[in-house]
Amino acid sequence: MTIKLYNTLTKKKQEFEPLNPDCVTMYVCGPTVYSYAHIGNARPAVVFDVLVKLLRKQYKKVIYARNLTDVDDKINAAANEQGVEIDVVTKKFTDIYHQDMDALGVDMPDIEPRATGHIDQIISMIEQLISKGFAYEAEQHVIFNVPAYKAYGELSGRNRDDMIAGARVEIAPYKRDPADFVLWKPSTPEQPAWESPWGAGRPGWHIECSAMIEKHLGSTIDIHGGGQDLIFPHHENEIAQSNCVHDHEQLSRYWIHNGFVNVNYEKMSKSIGNVLLVHKLLENAPGEAVRYALLSTHYRSPLDWTDELLSSSKKSLDRLYGTLEELATVQVMTPSEQLTEKFYNAVKEDLNMPLAFSELHALAKLVNNASDDQLRAELKGALLECGQLVGLLQQDPNAWFGAGSSKLDEPKIDNLVAQRKQARSNKDFASADRIRDELAELGIEILDRPEGTSWRKI
Repeated sequence: MTIKLYNTLTKKKQEFEPLNPDCVTMYVCGPTVYSYAHIGNARPAVVFDVLVKLLRKQYKKVIYARNLTDVDDKINAAANEQGVEIDVVTKKFTDIYHQDMDALGVDMPDIEPRATGHIDQIISMIEQLISKGFAYEAEQHVIFNVPAYKAYGELSGRNRDDMIAGARVEIAPYKRDPADFVLWKPSTPEQPAWESPWGAGRPGWHIECSAMIEKHLGSTIDIHGGGQDLIFPHHENEIAQSNCVHDHEQLSRYWIHNGFVNVNYEKMSKSIGNVLLVHKLLENAPGEAVRYALLSTHYRSPLDWTDELLSSSKKSLDRLYGTLEELATVQVMTPSEQLTEKFYNAVKEDLNMPLAFSELHALAKLVNNASDDQLRAELKGALLECGQLVGLLQQDPNAWFGAGSSKLDEPKIDNLVAQRKQARSNKDFASADRIRDELAELGIEILDRPEGTSWRKI
């Protein structure tokens, strides 16, 4: 089955056909590194990590770029508040972002371009836009002339009035048209600045991505991704800039966008005070559980984050790891296509992760009824293979459940397990149940299986 993806540009699901099957290119808009990443920042990182894993399984070469915005007014404000240079702020939060994403099982991209490392490319692109009549200078600014690009609005599907009303449009006297947007702007003495033909200044946000894509991936790429909030104006403006520089070549053949993250069914907002930081979540939950929760709803749908979601995600992983624990002594065998086909088809169908997770749990249930050694070995292989594709189930089950932790009084636990076993032999089920409850209070789960009784930390 071929990969199918919903293309925001065409407003429909399409079979994925790369421009060059020997080298697939994908660019995703990464974070602005001025503060801790929240779960809204984490969702695209996790979603596109799954997509790139799928692409790498199907194509022999994939180049994945995810940028960092390291020059921005929010960064300037944070640096001024702390009395430091902007690179102090950006380095600190880049390192934290990397640590957080690593904890979520997100692989590093092949290329991680930073805006400040591409000023020459940005200036060159702006000069080309001016020379071709798509941009103009005004009061030390360089402005993109939106009416000059007739296809503007194709990605978002917005009409002109909606564009002006819906965008964070800066109404300025030097603009020829209210929809025009800034490519270059002057800097005050306390703001970072680079020399340019238009004076000392810094780039606008939108031009940065266009320049970095051109530099590292070329004029046309296969996939451009990001959050739904970037469709307009950011990605719309990227298309306008790049298409005009490259004589209306297509910037990206497929535009993929993930939905918003809400917290307790409300929009995540600093004013409401419900912004959930990944760093804080990881203090109380395994990164794999956070990843499972982020993937539990179809990526194009809104994700409603609740404590119950995280708890249920942890329990789902407990069940899957519990199955792997049952198979601890079973050798891994490469599974038959029949075992993994439904799982792969779900992931290839526009990353239908809810269905893929359902198929993953269906594999785990098959283990309960499997007595054939080869089938059990193949099921273990299927669970590990499918889990790897979506960044799950790669830990040792003992590590997941915390068995053998130095904080556990193992002799006491073993003694209670032995007492319970004896009580069951004596048909003293009341005592056996009491001991089970006592172990549960210690955070221990009893596993009664045909081959014997064992325990694990919950």
